[in-house]
Amino acid sequence: MVAKPYGKRSQKSSSFRGEAQSDNSITHRNSLDGFKVLFVSTECVPYAKTGGLADVAAALPKALRKMGLDVRIFMPRFRAIDTTDLKKVGKKLTVPVGYRKISAEILQGTTQDGTPIYFLDQPKYYDRDELYVEAGEDYSDNAERFIFFSRAALEFARSGAFVPDLFHINDWFTGLLPVYLKTLYRHDPVIGGTPIVLTIHNLAYQGLFLKEKMKYTNLPWSLFQLDKLEFYGKLNFLKGGVVFADKVTTVSPRYAQEIQTKPFGHGLDAALRQRSKDLLGIINGVDYDIWNPEQDKSLCASYNVDNLSGKKECKIELQKLNNLPTSDRPILRIISRLTDQKGFDLIVEAFDRIMELDVQFVLLGSGDQELQEKFLGFARKYPLKVGINIAFSDNLARKIEAGSDIFLMPSKFEPCGLNQLYSLKYGTVPVVRAVGGLSDTVREWDPATGEGTGFLFEDYDADQFFEAVKRAVDLYDNKKRWAQVMKNGMTADWSWNKSARLYYELFQRTARPPQVTDIPRSRNKN
Repeated sequence: MVAKPYGKRSQKSSSFRGEAQSDNSITHRNSLDGFKVLFVSTECVPYAKTGGLADVAAALPKALRKMGLDVRIFMPRFRAIDTTDLKKVGKKLTVPVGYRKISAEILQGTTQDGTPIYFLDQPKYYDRDELYVEAGEDYSDNAERFIFFSRAALEFARSGAFVPDLFHINDWFTGLLPVYLKTLYRHDPVIGGTPIVLTIHNLAYQGLFLKEKMKYTNLPWSLFQLDKLEFYGKLNFLKGGVVFADKVTTVSPRYAQEIQTKPFGHGLDAALRQRSKDLLGIINGVDYDIWNPEQDKSLCASYNVDNLSGKKECKIELQKLNNLPTSDRPILRIISRLTDQKGFDLIVEAFDRIMELDVQFVLLGSGDQELQEKFLGFARKYPLKVGINIAFSDNLARKIEAGSDIFLMPSKFEPCGLNQLYSLKYGTVPVVRAVGGLSDTVREWDPATGEGTGFLFEDYDADQFFEAVKRAVDLYDNKKRWAQVMKNGMTADWSWNKSARLYYELFQRTARPPQVTDIPRSRNKN
């Protein structure tokens, strides 16, 4: 279930700058060489993806492993995941879900970069066409599915196959894991006391269920209260994670600040303010091994900041793919889920005015049926200017990324956003609302200094959005200046190097200090 987004952004403060904050009450480790992290996520490209979590789950463990950590991924084995090259690990796990005991196999493989990945293979819960919803409706047993997932991750860790020094969990699907670890597993000789870092990728999705689902958790009803798992009479998985995790991160410094306010807190702002000293915003990064126009095999021509001629070829190909006439006028593009969050109502309201600027427009995405029909209507109204692709294709997304000139993202709220980071690298200039991670990653073009990477607007307002688009289109006509703003974006470094370092430092501060009385934590068999 989804809490509806609403409200305006708050003002900036210096409380959250994306820097690792010191905590003198926690013992620091000088080095994390060999430090074991179990990265628990329901998504990871290329195995399963609905959003940015999947990209982070692939890229962040890869970056941390390069820094000497032993990071491994734990996720469900969904139907689309091929098991041909996977091997069984250990014995079956058995996890209580209410009065039933559910068993599962653990299958091990490696990602393309060599990161070990463990799949929780339980067909009753995960052998389905989709991950969380079908035909627009949540699976009715989602509570049981992810109760099982959270506790199975702990049972896997205590089995000895991989005993982590820290759990890094992600979003509401894993929210009960720290609740279990701090209660039922508190004195476990293998994993008891293991620290937990929770990353919130989008606070709008919290895992809200009727309180009757509490019986499936096997947790004491004493936890169903305001300061723990109860949320307006419902069971809230993510709230459990916020309350019980040792540290909470989110995916940009600005968003870490925003979610502590009522307009952006989706009802959890008070709980997050109580954890403010343990809450940190770390911007997501980009894996430039994958997102790089100089080596992207999907493109008809490669290019880089020193030679942009290939981008012109990509533009011509994009126009042909969308049955648009070859033109040097700017192509505005959107690649997105068609949802209320992404600001599509502003785009719809300003669309006719934008077309009067003599531009072309290309969209790739799917989602809300009414929005789909609205944009298909624009294609019929402006057949020589508008190309609409109601679908998702990674190959086409990359062609649109490279062939377009201006990227639009007027979001109501945006925890981080990855598309604007891809756009910067591909020389596609962003026009975005100054909110969340968009504000942290896009800098307004300054004609006086020649600095800046895009165009921003403040309020959630169609007129302000249109004026930002117009500033971009006007600058496009000045080829020298346009080339400068493109190159500013292409040379900006949003790789995982800095962000992974901040996670590394956070793990250092969160790790429990080694003690001679500790149970040895080197029982890894694989």
